Amino acid sequence: MAVYTEVGEDELDAFVAGYDIGAVRACKGIAEGVENSNFLLHTDAGYFILTLYEKRVDPADLPFFIGLMEHLSARGISCPTPVKTRAGTALGTLAGRPAAIVTFLDGMSVRRPSPRHLSELGRGLAEMHVAGDGFAPTRRNALSVAGWRPLFAQSAARADEVAPGLGPEIAAELDFLEANWPANLPQGVIHADLFPDNVFFLRDDLSGIIDFYFACNDALAYDVAVCLNAWCFEPDLSFNITKARAMLAAYERVRPFTDAEFAALPLLARGAAMRFLLTRLHDWLRVPEGALVRPKDPNEYLRKLRFHRTVETSGAYGLDR
Repeated sequence: MAVYTEVGEDELDAFVAGYDIGAVRACKGIAEGVENSNFLLHTDAGYFILTLYEKRVDPADLPFFIGLMEHLSARGISCPTPVKTRAGTALGTLAGRPAAIVTFLDGMSVRRPSPRHLSELGRGLAEMHVAGDGFAPTRRNALSVAGWRPLFAQSAARADEVAPGLGPEIAAELDFLEANWPANLPQGVIHADLFPDNVFFLRDDLSGIIDFYFACNDALAYDVAVCLNAWCFEPDLSFNITKARAMLAAYERVRPFTDAEFAALPLLARGAAMRFLLTRLHDWLRVPEGALVRPKDPNEYLRKLRFHRTVETSGAYGLDR
């Protein structure tokens, strides 16, 4: 469970009293997520999500995240909307952590997404990219190619505890990615972490996108590559080309890829796999004492990375030109 910081009843009551949402009826930790402490908050006014931002989140980035959700919501994207206090602020402090309350979205994440879900995902992702145009604040992607080697350096000495030869394999892959990473692709605001637990559906229809706390400015096609990794592999880690085709085709109906973006997808997918391999490796080796959190196995993304290394053209993902 992703609850790193516990909240006392009295301090929660005092925090919520600053909002015009009534008194607290219940507050329960949410299992999804690995970065922050999240709670389902029930008050007299209904249900909300309470988030305490943990140490990995830079407080200086929080206005970007809050502003982005407000921007996207105003442009028709179904995403959490920050709730403001009576004083007009969206950020506060609770249990020694920066904290915010956002609106609750109806829907559920899906464990076994179908091609229909992938089509909805592709459409929703493209619509989010289009809606993000005009959002003035910027945030660098600290977990893009320039950040991978410093991140790996924190775990390199112990990498082979996870898989034999993992350290040298990652080092060689980083050499390749750094030498070949594409430049000058269309840029914009990306989600950067659009995993199934961050997308809600009502039946087969997308009902909302949540958890914008990795959002940043980067190549728009990199966001698509993250989704290829997060959504298009089966539990046995075989690649499902039908799902990939459904997602890519639906994305292109809203926002067509440039030729450069289309050609770069295999390399971007390798990079996205590396990004999640490295963060999972870091967290696997460093579970905070007393935290109610289940670390995710980095070997999953090692196998996905190896698959993407076999891909020669983007047609292997199901969308030919």
